[in-house]
Amino acid sequence: MDILTKVESLQKFARVSKQFSLPLCFDSISHQKTPNLGFAEDSKEVFVYETMVRRSLRSRKHKHNENEDIISNLTDCILIHVLSFLNAKEAAQTCILSKRWITLWKGLPTITLSSSNFRTEKSLAEFLSHFLSLRDGSTTIHTLDVHCLYYLEPSLFQMIIKYAISHNVQHLLMNFPCRIDLFPSCFFSCHTLTSLNLSGYDILFGQIPIFPKNLNLPALTSLSLKYFSFHRSDAGCVVEPFSTFNMLNRLIIDSCIVQDAQNLCISSTKLVNLTIIMHDCEPKTIIGTYFGLELYAPSLQTFAFSGPYTPKLFASKNVLSSIKHVNIHVTCYWNSKARETSPVLLNWLVVLTNIESLTICLYTLEVLSLVRDLLKVEFPSLFNLKSLKLKTPMPSSKLDKRVDFLIQNSPSTKVDIIHL
Repeated sequence: MDILTKVESLQKFARVSKQFSLPLCFDSISHQKTPNLGFAEDSKEVFVYETMVRRSLRSRKHKHNENEDIISNLTDCILIHVLSFLNAKEAAQTCILSKRWITLWKGLPTITLSSSNFRTEKSLAEFLSHFLSLRDGSTTIHTLDVHCLYYLEPSLFQMIIKYAISHNVQHLLMNFPCRIDLFPSCFFSCHTLTSLNLSGYDILFGQIPIFPKNLNLPALTSLSLKYFSFHRSDAGCVVEPFSTFNMLNRLIIDSCIVQDAQNLCISSTKLVNLTIIMHDCEPKTIIGTYFGLELYAPSLQTFAFSGPYTPKLFASKNVLSSIKHVNIHVTCYWNSKARETSPVLLNWLVVLTNIESLTICLYTLEVLSLVRDLLKVEFPSLFNLKSLKLKTPMPSSKLDKRVDFLIQNSPSTKVDIIHL
């Protein structure tokens, strides 16, 4: 049961109990059980909530009332935590449950907005204006998560961002095509933001926005970008968009392109997790989609790649040896680019000397097989491999020798064939 289902069950339980004055629980002294509130038994939330309920019961066992609304008597912090899993519209609607719930939504630290909950952008704008004006302004915003199927008017978009930043937002997720040039100036120097998820235009249907070079986000630890263009600085000759994020720990680059250079430079001393997803299209169609990777990240441990070809990888031995977990998903093996880059893929497996776990798909294995006389190639790597996972749509006898090639230097490796 997902958390939304849990919350819906909790709300339904509260409404029913209030309407019909149902006995919500019983005194533990009478050996009767506290009823299940619709939560999964193995959930951590269940343990916390039910423990709080039982403690509340024991403290009031001499003042017990069969018709007591136990849910509404839980502390504000627990109820607000539950409401945080709802979107903003649903959370605000809980004010009709009882007097106890009238103002709870105003203290939400998490604001989730979805255009699917509104018929028009006008209705969304009207709701948002009332929601933010009535919200408790003393409560900081932990997370602002916006999902939209259409472009927001600049004035509405800027109002949302300004409000979030003025309330010390930590996590900002913009899951819709947003124009970076429309962001208010306060965004570019937000000192409270720790994670940022942005989506630009779809690269197949519009102009790709340029990722800005003047971002001053000193607390940023997690960054996810989709459909952006990276350009080199005016004074430099390389594309290095992340060097100013000194605290960056996790980076996802999805369907972005590189202009004015052949390689994307990723420089971050604290980067631990890196995911690169390259757009699956022909290079003649989208200039800048195919680029190499320069890694200057000595703390990097997990590297995941997905794309139609294997890009060239440039990094020092120190950086390459720090990588322990690798996931390679080549999306096709039948085009000319795959044959050209199959030796590059083999080189990845050679230079990533300290890999402990490797996850690949069948297409990746097919590209590797394009290396001439693969099984005769001397393979001086993967001595520390402990886990190999191969994702394939169907079992095949051809897999055996190619898998054996990968684990020849670590025969005790645990091999898992995952049939999709």
